[in-house]
Amino acid sequence: MDVRRHLPAVDVLMATSLLQELLQHHGHSLVKRAVRDTLDDERRRLQEQPSDTGVVLPALDDLAQRCATRLDNLTQPNSRAVFNLTGTVIHTNLGRSPLSEPAIEAMAEAARHPVALEYDLESGGRGDRDTLVESLLCELTGAEAATVVNNNAGAVVLALGALGAGREAIISRGELIEIGGAFRMPDIMQAAGCRLHEVGATNRTHARDFEAALNEETGLIVKAHTSNYAITGFTKNVPETELAEIAHRHGVPLMVDLGSGALTDLAALGLPYEALPRDTIAAGADIVTFSGDKLLGGPQAGIIVGKREMVERIKRHPLKRALRLDKLMLAALEATLRIYRDSDAPARDIPTLALLTRLEADIAETAERLLPAVQSLLDDIEVTTQDCMSQLGSGSLPVDRLPSRALVWRPMAKDRQGRERALRRLEAAFRSLPRPVIGRLRDGALHLDLRCLMGDVQEQRFLDQIDTLKTNYLQRQAGERA
Repeated sequence: MDVRRHLPAVDVLMATSLLQELLQHHGHSLVKRAVRDTLDDERRRLQEQPSDTGVVLPALDDLAQRCATRLDNLTQPNSRAVFNLTGTVIHTNLGRSPLSEPAIEAMAEAARHPVALEYDLESGGRGDRDTLVESLLCELTGAEAATVVNNNAGAVVLALGALGAGREAIISRGELIEIGGAFRMPDIMQAAGCRLHEVGATNRTHARDFEAALNEETGLIVKAHTSNYAITGFTKNVPETELAEIAHRHGVPLMVDLGSGALTDLAALGLPYEALPRDTIAAGADIVTFSGDKLLGGPQAGIIVGKREMVERIKRHPLKRALRLDKLMLAALEATLRIYRDSDAPARDIPTLALLTRLEADIAETAERLLPAVQSLLDDIEVTTQDCMSQLGSGSLPVDRLPSRALVWRPMAKDRQGRERALRRLEAAFRSLPRPVIGRLRDGALHLDLRCLMGDVQEQRFLDQIDTLKTNYLQRQAGERA
């Protein structure tokens, strides 16, 4: 007799009280899919089971619970909010900068309604979507004109293609940077149609190197801010004011890629200095490119500011349309720029700046509040607090660190393999929480840097998951033993 025939029918399983309740929330089609998939899994299990062993069919309620679990997995979004406790504030893999509430509200409004995206309300004719943010960018940077695209890599490619295609682009050898995903400046220049002309040495480049390289094939001089690494020691680079003078004397533009692109003086906030677009424009740069979603604290965007004639050439390039921002990102960027223009305290109103400037004493207080709730949670894991150092992230100020405080979860097994298994089990248990917690493995322990766990609401959401964490951990432990 084929025992699989004794599994309940789809309709019988769907008639259980648990699935009837889920039908009210998820609808017939999705619940039925979960039921069918669960029954198919059980049939495969029974088919693979040796015929000489006793076969026990699962109880109806057990099958219903498995259907509910599968349904929960089916409805879980792939893009999920997580707790970023890695110690890297602007984390590329975790979405970089969180947006301000005004930016979120602006995106929601733009999503719900038609907006005047490329429509001029004053004249009633066709408009330019760049006008939504251009005046704000010019006011904040001192530039004559501005345009925006989907990210800073796109901004660099577009600017190079519009200003230097078919000609040489001169750049210091020490600035041939590579950003995430093996995206290298030489490759960007090639894709934009420029011919790379590198000058100087890795650690030292002089003004005379640029002077000697300039020729009738030169299209522009490029300076790239080395935001994702640092060269120290016996070094030399040419200041932007001097580069601008050289470029303009020979009739070619100077383009500066700032990378992160802060719009407020970070040093005044107690943070390491970062180059400002306004200062770069004042130094004589013709075009400046920078990101919207790093130190600026806005949505993903590539921002291009500079001389009007240069910006107009960039906007006429065929790639501009392919790289343009949609209405949601433009709404968020406009709202973010308005905060910089209008707020008396951007470090309070821009979440990224608030996290970066959070006081060490405040983070330590968070650690002391959380410690009693987790200290005795798991018998084989010791939890302590420890001083640590956060980093800005996303290539911003790679050397500088910010003092912080962490919860350190350290397995107490006597043997190394046991500690490693417990550590992997713990990290997986945190990642499988309803709101996953992402920390950093270091020195045989899981470190949860609390810099980005700011505010009573965030703390409570973290604590609300503690019981689930224990259940996840013990279930994984039991599965390993089985």
